[in-house]
Amino acid sequence: MLRKATSGDQWSIRLLVFSAKLDPTQLNWQQFWVVEYDTSGGQSLRNLVACGQLRNFSGAQELGSLVVASPWRGRGLGTLLTQHLINTATQPLYLECLGERLAQFYSRFGFVPISFEDLPQFPSTRGKSSLKGKFRFSQLVKRLFRVPVVFMEHRGNS
Repeated sequence: MLRKATSGDQWSIRLLVFSAKLDPTQLNWQQFWVVEYDTSGGQSLRNLVACGQLRNFSGAQELGSLVVASPWRGRGLGTLLTQHLINTATQPLYLECLGERLAQFYSRFGFVPISFEDLPQFPSTRGKSSLKGKFRFSQLVKRLFRVPVVFMEHRGNS
């Protein structure tokens, strides 16, 4: 079942993100959608098996922290969650991912690689930071350590 996260999901979301070795900062449960599996046969024992969030920035959103628990991979949950987050986005949508394999996955949904310089430079407003400011650290790591970070922009389904 795909649903909006609740406060009771906070620790399960953190565990999923930590297990995938993703950036553990900016994990705001209010921005997450989750996929849960009922393991109890209706006894209200549910396990989160996937999660992802739309981070809000000034003038843009980031699809981030998308994780599918390893035993559940290959069942279309990442596709379901990605498509849902794209459909839910209300502003221009961006993401950063590690490596070509993930970039190819996201390209199926209309994301295209862009350079760091092509990221939008919206000024910070109403307490929201800029997307480019958030991605600046990744750009530094990419340059210094040759980590294969790919910045992507959603330009519609191909």
